[in-house]
Amino acid sequence: MDPRLRRKRRRRAGAISAFMVFALGLAFFFESQATTTFIFVRHADAPLVVDADTALSASGALRAEELARVLGDVDVVQGVDAIFSSALRVDQETVAPLARRLNLPVQDFDPLDNRSLRKRILRKYKGKIVLVVADPPFIQKVVARLQGSKKIPPMADGEYDNIYIVSIPWYGKVKTLRLHYGARPESLNGFEQSSPSAVSGG
Repeated sequence: MDPRLRRKRRRRAGAISAFMVFALGLAFFFESQATTTFIFVRHADAPLVVDADTALSASGALRAEELARVLGDVDVVQGVDAIFSSALRVDQETVAPLARRLNLPVQDFDPLDNRSLRKRILRKYKGKIVLVVADPPFIQKVVARLQGSKKIPPMADGEYDNIYIVSIPWYGKVKTLRLHYGARPESLNGFEQSSPSAVSGG
């Protein structure tokens, strides 16, 4: 073979290899910098006074099943990537149907230490979708710390149908959405239900 043709082919093969390495590196970079999504819910319907061993009510058990239906394929291809819950029985029972459906472990966290939870999720589940079940004040505080909306209203006693979604892109503004799932709690009939856009934005 002509030496000049051989050198030309080598240069072309080298250029193709370099391009492939660059493309793979770029794909890895964007994958690692993808949007991280936090989904927050309060425990499902339960007695107004809750202690460590309080169980969900019958309507709460139904709402927990509805949560599993709603979030089971929230990512179109699959559901959430991780589930976090406090040790309270009502919180554990709220996420149990979803955990069974997705075959995911329910990971504990300390509700008195929101900083550790935030760091843990942002480090280990960057670019993933994570569900956290917690009490309303905890949700308000964590959403604000994530640079999400600071306009989340206090939840009324017996208000169990909110889903807060905080999307954290690798570049750009954090977005906060509120959705509702399951039946409207009977105790809230007569109260005006806010639209999802009420707390949109950072």
